[in-house]
Amino acid sequence: MAQPILSPCVGICTVNASGLCEGCFRTLREIGDWLAYSHEQREHLMETVLPQRESES
Repeated sequence: MAQPILSPCVGICTVNASGLCEGCFRTLREIGDWLAYSHEQREHLMETVLPQRESES
């Protein structure tokens, strides 16, 4: 059975001046490529990269 696709999207889809989504802290490229990423890539972004970006903003 296929796993559901994880997503950090919270429905606040506004890109700030630094090019990050205000809601999930992904870049436009990451948002566009999200479905092509492996489960492991999405998990790494959600558990490591995006929380770091959030704490830096």
